[in-house]
Amino acid sequence: MGKYKDFTISVHDKELAELKAKLASVRFPREDRFEKNWDLGIYSPEFGKLINYWINEYDWKKHEAQLNRFHQYKVTIDGIDIHFIWEKGETQNSIPVIFSHGWPDSFLRYTKVIRSLTQKRILADKSELSFDVIIPSVIGFGFSGYSNGVSINNESIADFWCKLMTDKLGYQRFIAAGGDVGSGITRYLAKNHPEHLYGIYLNDVGLIRDLMTYRDDLTDEEKLYYETVSKWMKEEAGYMNIQSTKPQTLAFALSDSPVGLAAWIFEKFHSWGDWKSCLSYEDVITNIMIYWLTNTIYTSCRIYHENSNHLTPVGDITAPAGVSLFSKDINLPPKSWIEKHLNLVHFSHIESGGHFTAMENPDAYCEDFVKFVQLLKL
Repeated sequence: MGKYKDFTISVHDKELAELKAKLASVRFPREDRFEKNWDLGIYSPEFGKLINYWINEYDWKKHEAQLNRFHQYKVTIDGIDIHFIWEKGETQNSIPVIFSHGWPDSFLRYTKVIRSLTQKRILADKSELSFDVIIPSVIGFGFSGYSNGVSINNESIADFWCKLMTDKLGYQRFIAAGGDVGSGITRYLAKNHPEHLYGIYLNDVGLIRDLMTYRDDLTDEEKLYYETVSKWMKEEAGYMNIQSTKPQTLAFALSDSPVGLAAWIFEKFHSWGDWKSCLSYEDVITNIMIYWLTNTIYTSCRIYHENSNHLTPVGDITAPAGVSLFSKDINLPPKSWIEKHLNLVHFSHIESGGHFTAMENPDAYCEDFVKFVQLLKL
């Protein structure tokens, strides 16, 4: 196994003081010119409450201490430093699983499931089950590094994850799970490294390009998807177009203004997630803080450009796949398409929760994930 080093999150008080000063001196747009809804973006009164909470009540040091209770490491692979949590399960033969997050979330997406998945479970047949949980920060996000020498996209990150799991951590077979960007990474792991996978567990399959053009042979479910995604692309996909084309220009605004950064991220948590039922200001602000403190909004946004220009087709997946769709998520894929292109062994709908899945409804996520794993030949 390769060398990896212990890592502890430690933010200097000076950085926190500078952030507080920036927040205190924010200049908001003129609200008298705003629409009183979310149609044109952030709804000012709701956003103002978030910023007020961030200034007056939020305590980063409390969350830093909570995160540092997990075993965290950094390892260098092909010149890039990769940050990851690695918590081992309680049983002797715990099953390794690597979780990949997306944008604009972070490794926080999966921290709420660590305790449940590493604990010992007694199954109906009296066997014992637990998981070794590995949660990397996607390259270019948070505490992981970056490189301009190679394209950092879903496929190349999958190659890094395979090296992390096999060469560095010593697992020759494992489960991979993910959503959003993490779903793409997971599917490329299955495409390019199937010999190392027991199976994959997804919460979405990305935008389905071959269903974004209307055809008479589409099923009713696929036609509904076409209509839903066409509307979403027209009304909601502006961020994607910017990040796919001019992420550097955007970076100057979001790297300088914590309120601008918060607006860019919070809008997605509100629009894509089960915000009022499942998430708190603490959840969202801690996620924003990871982007701010590491100054990684540019490299995280840039993955959209890299994915748009440097991916090979993923094709059909032969590894056993589980898919759980959270009801408040965006652009829910048709089961008929999933069955055609994945080796689907488990499919479920989860009522509470949205795009950020394990962050929003960790109990249901864990329960469904375990159901999937019990169907695999381990």
